[in-house]
Amino acid sequence: MQNIKSNSVCNAIILIGLSIFIIGNTNLQAQGCIAVRHMSCAAPGTSNADLFKQNQGHWQFTSSYRYFKSFRHFVGDVEQEQRVAEHTQVINHQHAVDLGLIYSPSLRWSFGVYLPYQVNDRSSLYEHYGNSITSNPDQLRFHSQSSGIGDLRINASYWLINPGKFKPYNISLGLGVKLPTGDYKATDQFYKLDKEKVQYTITKPVDQSIQLGDGGVGVSLESQAFYQFSNRLTAYFNGFYLSNPRETNSINFSVADQYAARMGVNVGMAKGFSLMGGGRIEGIPSSDLIGGDKGFRRPGYIISAEPGLAYMNSAFSFVASVPVALYRNRTKSYSDKQDPAGLKHGDAAFADYLISISAAYRF
Repeated sequence: MQNIKSNSVCNAIILIGLSIFIIGNTNLQAQGCIAVRHMSCAAPGTSNADLFKQNQGHWQFTSSYRYFKSFRHFVGDVEQEQRVAEHTQVINHQHAVDLGLIYSPSLRWSFGVYLPYQVNDRSSLYEHYGNSITSNPDQLRFHSQSSGIGDLRINASYWLINPGKFKPYNISLGLGVKLPTGDYKATDQFYKLDKEKVQYTITKPVDQSIQLGDGGVGVSLESQAFYQFSNRLTAYFNGFYLSNPRETNSINFSVADQYAARMGVNVGMAKGFSLMGGGRIEGIPSSDLIGGDKGFRRPGYIISAEPGLAYMNSAFSFVASVPVALYRNRTKSYSDKQDPAGLKHGDAAFADYLISISAAYRF
C-alpha cells in the first residue's frame, strides 16, 4: 500500500500560510536532486539609484518562499526519458521560507542574518522495494520526508561607489558565513520486502537532496550590481559562490560548494511596477575550491530563462519570477571520475521551472 503521509500536506499548508501572513506574498524556486540550497543573495530583488534615498539608518525585513517539483532525470545533458515512461522517476517536492533581517547603518554598508525553514517530500521506487518488476511487482511508490530549519547565514555587503552621489550605476561586494544549524542527517522510514514478500521498515537518513543542511561551515562571496539606463530601464546582476571547506559530514555526504548568478533588465511600468527579463545559472561543482571532493554528491547545473514582475514603493518591494529551465547537465562527480574506463556517470532529477517570490519591508 502506498505510504502517503498526511502531515506533509499539513506542513506545506502551514508553511505557505506563514509566508503569506508575514509578507503577503510567495516565492518559489527549482533545483531537484542537485542540492543547491536557497541563498537570499541570489533571490530576485530591486536595485536602482532611487532606492538609496530611503536606505540609510533603516532596518529591512525580507522573506521569500520557493517551491519546485523535480522529476526529469539527466545523465550529463541527456534526459533519461524512459524513467518517466516507466514511472520509475524520483519526484521531489520542496517548499522553503527564508526569513531575513537587514540593518543599513549607512548608505554603503548593510548587515544581514537569514534563516530558512523547509518542508520536503521525496517519492521513489528504488529507495524502497526497488525499481524492477521482480523486486516491486506492483511498482509501488513510497515517500520520505524532512522538515525544519536550514543553515543560518550572516553577511555584510558594501557598495563600491558612494550612493550619496546618486550615480545611475553601482556594484556591491559581500562576504557571508553559513553556519550548520540545519539537520544534515534527518531520517525517515523506508519500506522493504523480505524473501517471503513481507513488508518491513528501516530507519535511515533521507536523500541528500532533501536534507535540511550540509553539516559544514561555509564562506560565501556575494555581489550585486545595477546600471540605470533611464527612469524606466535598469540592468541588474546578483550572485554568490559558497565555499564549503569540509569534505564530508558524518553520514558521508559531500559538503559541496555551490553557486548561482542572475542577470537581466527591469522595464519600468506605471505606479511602481516593472517587468523583469533575464537569465540565471545555479549549480554544484564536482570539485570544491578548498578541501577535498570525496563523499556522495550530485554535481551539475541548470541554466534558465527568468521572466518576472516587480513592485517597489518607499517602504515595500516585491518580486515574483518563474525561471524556466533551458539547459540541465548532471556532470560527473568525484566517484564517477575514479572509474578507469570512464563509463561511470550518475544521474539526477531536475525540475522544469522554478517559481520564486520575495518581498522586503523597510522600517
